[in-house]
Amino acid sequence: ARSGMTILEVAHACGVHVEGACGGECACSTCHIILTKEAFRELPAPDDAETDVLDVAIRVQETSRLGCQVQLCKERDEGMKIMLPARTANLLGRMRTRTGKAGFGWT
Repeated sequence: ARSGMTILEVAHACGVHVEGACGGECACSTCHIILTKEAFRELPAPDDAETDVLDVAIRVQETSRLGCQVQLCKERDEGMKIMLPARTANLLGRMRTRTGKAGFGWT
């Protein structure tokens, strides 16, 4: 990972399957991620557009974010734990079930 990349971009670069059906434009909820409380508190608050999209996501937690909206910063985010919900749904109504574990490192 490099500072400035979004979690969605890093996931794609590392071969972690996070759909991102809208191409990272904050228009779907397929890059829904769940952060630890500590990581969530360290990030800037989500804007209204992200909150609106999360309103239609499934299995939203209090620490849910969209991976396309979180830009990483090495100094702040090194060691961050990111969980993927077991299921996501895009606005076309398709459901996707996730399996397995994955991770990434900093460059």
